Amino acid sequence: MSDAAVDQDIALAVIGGTGLYKLASLQDEQTLAGNTIYGEPSAPVRIGRIAGHRVAFLARHGEDHSIPPHRVNYRANLRRLQDLGVARVLAINTVGGITERFAPRTLACPDQIIDYTWGRISTLWDEPVGVPLHVDFSEPYSQGLRRALLVAAMGSGIDVIAGGCYGATQGPRLESRAEIARMRRDGCDLVGMTGMPEAGLARELGLEYASLALIANWAAGCSDSAEITLAEVLANVEVASAALPELLKALLTGR
Repeated sequence: MSDAAVDQDIALAVIGGTGLYKLASLQDEQTLAGNTIYGEPSAPVRIGRIAGHRVAFLARHGEDHSIPPHRVNYRANLRRLQDLGVARVLAINTVGGITERFAPRTLACPDQIIDYTWGRISTLWDEPVGVPLHVDFSEPYSQGLRRALLVAAMGSGIDVIAGGCYGATQGPRLESRAEIARMRRDGCDLVGMTGMPEAGLARELGLEYASLALIANWAAGCSDSAEITLAEVLANVEVASAALPELLKALLTGR
């Protein structure tokens, strides 16, 4: 499928994180490969329909999870979606829980973020051209899309925690107990590796952007577990994401 064949009526784009490399509920799926002025995105964009609405899906880490968080081309991913006419982006983030409400296998829609990453290209204005754009980031997630997501969850009987602060770390290693203790003191409820610069770049591009966090494990030092394993993370993501098809349907139909 070519870009020229895409009608500019994509209602929502979903960016999938760890453990979510496709949308099983996407019908009549077609594939669009392509580059951007910022280079190649992580994966081809899959476009199909959910509840009669056009939806685009992009796997943030690649469809074979070959791209670690610090090497994701966040600019290319978002620009590719925008080039296809996307205006609203729902980011699925696999995270660890820090504070008591954010237990594994739960869902959350954070409203704040703290950036602990370093060395990533974090702005569209990294090149020596144009005038730097100092966007307001007081509220890092789009309130309208967050509100619509939470209303959809409530109407569907799906438990989604409203609010919380996402701490974005560099990765790909997990954090030490001392690092998580510092993040707790800073006010973080969740820890992940892909929330930034994605949220900031979405704001610079003028996209509506919200996060749905799938809580896959307790962060280091937040439980009696001595070790966080990939098997545990993926098992919990599978459980937490089970409600995603119904939640997306409700979000798209306004029910």
